[in-house]
Amino acid sequence: MSIKRIIFGLLILFSFTASANNSDTTIVYVFDIGEEIAPPVVRKMNKAFDEAKQMNAKLFLIHMNTYGGLVVSADTIRTRLLKEDMPIAVFIDNNAASAGALISIACDSIYMAAGANIGAATVVNQTAEAMPDKYQSYMRATMRSTAEVSGRNPKIAEAMVDQDIYIPNISDSGKVLTFTTSEAIENGFCEAEVNSLEDIVARYGFEDYIIIEQELEITDHIIDWLISPYIHGILIMIIMAGIYFEMQSPGFGVPSLASIIAAVLYFAPLYIEGLAENWEILIFIIGLILVLLEVFLIPGFGIAGISGIIMITVGLILSLLYNVAFDFSLVTYTAMMEAVFVVMIAVMGAIVLTFFAVKHVFYNAKYGLSLATQMKSEDGYVSNDKELDLLLGKQGVAATILRPSGRIYIDGVKYDAICKESYIEKGSEIVIIDNINGQLIVENT
Repeated sequence: MSIKRIIFGLLILFSFTASANNSDTTIVYVFDIGEEIAPPVVRKMNKAFDEAKQMNAKLFLIHMNTYGGLVVSADTIRTRLLKEDMPIAVFIDNNAASAGALISIACDSIYMAAGANIGAATVVNQTAEAMPDKYQSYMRATMRSTAEVSGRNPKIAEAMVDQDIYIPNISDSGKVLTFTTSEAIENGFCEAEVNSLEDIVARYGFEDYIIIEQELEITDHIIDWLISPYIHGILIMIIMAGIYFEMQSPGFGVPSLASIIAAVLYFAPLYIEGLAENWEILIFIIGLILVLLEVFLIPGFGIAGISGIIMITVGLILSLLYNVAFDFSLVTYTAMMEAVFVVMIAVMGAIVLTFFAVKHVFYNAKYGLSLATQMKSEDGYVSNDKELDLLLGKQGVAATILRPSGRIYIDGVKYDAICKESYIEKGSEIVIIDNINGQLIVENT
């Protein structure tokens, strides 16, 4: 345990004691947002509010410098801010763009440093291009309603999203609104220009106070890393790729182990943070069981396998949504689309990954995962097609399950073979019907 953590714990204890003794010492809790607005920020915010309440903090102060981020994460944060009872202020020391502007407007008080700015809340995609109007409409309404609740001009807030809104002497048509510090003060979107957190605390009239900044442990950083959308995508790719390779070669091996580990790393942090519900994880597990049944027990690939893949995908999507049990009333359309987008892109990535792995890794002699030595006729190698042709019409027994490839016994000798149908059970009687390029083709007798 670090010295800083020990001091942090003592300060919490001190705050309780001070409260009990009616001490004049005031706790000011500082929560830093200096990164992209995403699920890790939501998680840290929830933890910050819990700690601030334990300390009986009198002011929750957000130190902000961000260019924006995910709309769904910003909406979750602003909803929490609007519902909290303790005073909440934000200090914008440089940028509060896009999602950062939405969060700032949800605070009780906004303070800005010289040279800072707030606004430019148009919803954009990964290439910084504006999204269709249905996304902008949702963001306009969210900005407008947030400004109404916090006592600020809703039309100005809406102009930060919509370039077509014209406000005389404030916003020109064709330009998304962004305020400098002085402009924000003039139009009621900033209380004052300040130089530091201490300047803000002084404006609240606190004389005897302690500023406590959030401190994250190693486990917090690991969880934040695991719940980022990029890591989600990679883990989903590994899960899907592992399932695919398992279906190609039944048995417990590296693909199965990789898929299981990826699934645990995907769901565990989401469950800890209250995102993944028990029933959502159960849907994923049932889907996985259906796929395994299809691979090991049920001939061919049909309803069970398809249903399993659908349930696995649905479980992955639902675990990313901020629903409470079966209540999806707080889940926005944007949040749903973002979850679907993350999972679908990851699935497509898994398809590309498996194609690349099969073509460039498994069949590459450099990695030693396949037999790549060429046996040329000039080196004395000859085809065994004539020998195999002699087996045409012979009957035998399936030594393994053929799905569609496997092994057979002919007169006590084991051969590799492919069944004409999609599946032949182990122990079934078979007959050889063809020999194509050295590969025996069989069917049930």
